Amino acid sequence: MKEIEDFLRENRPITKDDPTFILETQRRMEQVEGIKGEVDRQRRHGRVALILALAAGLALGVFATVIAFLYPLDVESASEGIVQSVRLFLQSYRQYLLMPVALLAIVLGIVLSRKPVRL
Repeated sequence: MKEIEDFLRENRPITKDDPTFILETQRRMEQVEGIKGEVDRQRRHGRVALILALAAGLALGVFATVIAFLYPLDVESASEGIVQSVRLFLQSYRQYLLMPVALLAIVLGIVLSRKPVRL
């Protein structure tokens, strides 16, 4: 706001001899500052959402990797029981397994874009 005020003082634009001009200009400048503040707030919100999603994905990936290394399982050698039924289920319905993941990602995106995140 100070830069615009200095610019107006230096260049002295021709305006109406109206005392409300300065008040109107100040009101509009305050509105511009409000819009800039809102844009900055939304950018911060987007960055926080991105960082949270990155951290959650990284944590879940590390957790899944640690579990896979701690409990190795030879699925081919298991011929009966729940392991075999899970394997058959996963083979039969593997094309549908990404739908819940995609839905969760969409819901997470909507929730994080609508509600402000407080840290």
